[in-house]
Amino acid sequence: MVKALFVLSGIASVILFTPYGKDFFFRGGFRWLYVLLFSASLSFFIVPAVRLIAIRFKMIDIPAERKVHAEPTPLLGGLAVYLGTVSAFLSNQIVDDQSLSILSSGAILVLVGVINDKREIPASIRLLIQIAITFFIIKSGVLLTLFPSESVFGASVNIFLTILWVVGITNSMNFFDGMDGLASGLSIITAFFIGIIAFMGAQPILGWMAIAILGASLGFLPYNFRIKGPATIFLGESGSTFLGFILSALAIKGEWSENNPLVSLTAPLLIFSIFIYDTIYITVARVIEGKVKSVKEWIDYVGKDHLHHRMDALLQGKKKAVILIYFLAISLGLTALLIRRVTTEMAIILILQAVVILGVVTILEREGNKRIKNVE
Repeated sequence: MVKALFVLSGIASVILFTPYGKDFFFRGGFRWLYVLLFSASLSFFIVPAVRLIAIRFKMIDIPAERKVHAEPTPLLGGLAVYLGTVSAFLSNQIVDDQSLSILSSGAILVLVGVINDKREIPASIRLLIQIAITFFIIKSGVLLTLFPSESVFGASVNIFLTILWVVGITNSMNFFDGMDGLASGLSIITAFFIGIIAFMGAQPILGWMAIAILGASLGFLPYNFRIKGPATIFLGESGSTFLGFILSALAIKGEWSENNPLVSLTAPLLIFSIFIYDTIYITVARVIEGKVKSVKEWIDYVGKDHLHHRMDALLQGKKKAVILIYFLAISLGLTALLIRRVTTEMAIILILQAVVILGVVTILEREGNKRIKNVE
């Protein structure tokens, strides 16, 4: 079955790359479908080659005490996702300066991730690189505008919040790449909701970029999340940081509401709430428990205390934990879609509902944490 799909994906990639393949979809007004099929088929077709390269150069994730996988697994899957995303989006032939700046910045993260997967780069250096490329996309206009930019204070706060958002989501996605199918699946879900809102708001370039990520992640997922057996390849830092970075940048690039500031603020927060929640939760927990006492210690700390670890301990199954987190992300994403169509009063109720959902998750996390401590 996999071999047949591999051959079909290769044939589809070649056909879609030709002028005839493009024209067939472009003339029918199905550019979005073209981007989806091309990114998915190309990513699926490239993954086996990337896996062989990872094995050849010994870019392997070896099981360790702080990791949940039991078998040595090749890294570098992010390279296939990146190539699938970029190839499909650029083949669509409609781009803007912001999109190019996001993709070129993402390329830097992929390169840094590939190097890190071979020989670890200090976390502080990787963080500085993430901040630097965030400045690059800010210069192209990808900037949060929560405060008036006319004043120095307002402009400075907007830049700070943009860096905090992009770097935070980028690293949170990297944290979630600790269980088979989790980061790639969450990327699919997040990109799906960004794409839906983009097309609802007549933002085609944003939608095509989201669909390119969705398709490339879909093409990668069968190798990374298998019903029977462990993953055959991981995203690696090259993939998880790229996906986190580009999705967080798209959230800033998008227009979430024409005339409702509450929706503009809360819709992306809801779609990304799993990432935000996990980052806040582990930060507070680590500080309270005395595990980290400085920013440097927080950056360098590696532990099995994330949402997926606790859900695994609670449900006694990694796949169960991943699927549960999928459903949480989908439910909060659906709330983001609904909040765009309701009154301010109803929007507040939906926000409170999301808070209640995360409150339930907190209770489950605490129970999972007790079981982890009992095992230890």
